[in-house]
Amino acid sequence: MINDNENQADLAQILATRHDNGADFWATADGRLGIEKPISTLTALMIISELAVPRDHEALQGAAELVLGAIRDDGRVRIAPKGAIYPCHTAHAVTGLCRNGYASHPQVQLALDYLLADRYDDGGWRCNKFIYGHGPETDASNPNVTLLALDAFRLAGFHAGSNRISDLDRAVETLLDHWTVKMPVGPCHYGIGSLFMQVEYPFLRYNLFYYVYVLSHYEKARKDKRFNEALIALQQKLDDQGRMIVERPNRKLSKLAICQKGKPSAAATARYLEIIRNMDRD
Repeated sequence: MINDNENQADLAQILATRHDNGADFWATADGRLGIEKPISTLTALMIISELAVPRDHEALQGAAELVLGAIRDDGRVRIAPKGAIYPCHTAHAVTGLCRNGYASHPQVQLALDYLLADRYDDGGWRCNKFIYGHGPETDASNPNVTLLALDAFRLAGFHAGSNRISDLDRAVETLLDHWTVKMPVGPCHYGIGSLFMQVEYPFLRYNLFYYVYVLSHYEKARKDKRFNEALIALQQKLDDQGRMIVERPNRKLSKLAICQKGKPSAAATARYLEIIRNMDRD
């Protein structure tokens, strides 16, 4: 059972860092929303969404307003006053907003429309930033960005027959294919190895738990043997009481009650049970 007192204590820890980057709501004084010292505005929204924070909480509203204000007229999200704008910025921003109940906001819809129109050749999403050089493996979408985008789209209802989109199956297929390929792909070289296979929570980056959770919302994935292999691998992480054990919490969040290393997490277990409910849809 999820402990409301633990949620409140974890929220207090997160709120205690809200000015650490130089301004309020985890932003910097010059308006950057992605600086992780210790966490950014974008990351704060992702964590808050796991703590049952009311939509009218002033810190949630403040952080959300900053991110909404960063959505440009073309739908892209500028998370810093200067510098390039990448699809990962937009995907990260809209996912945080959608997780906190802003999926229907006009600015969020604008950003989602942009993402739909800006897919890579294989149906996923890809940033043109080649920090590892140009190799054949980089001629693929970025698994992490694609997972974030699919998370946002399922929260916005685009995965369930919305007339605004005919198919997200190609993006789902890129992630299912990665389960087989496993090698680092895309310009940012996300692979499926020992670190990926360790349960992380809250859902912040590409890992087994987040991968299975998001894909469980898509019918194409649920019917695919590659997804079911991933689900079986995740189920092996449960303890003898069916609780999810967090193996690799983000080091900056190691003191939060919801993600104690090596211990069962009620919040993570609730997300796992949501996966199981999704499996019963078919």
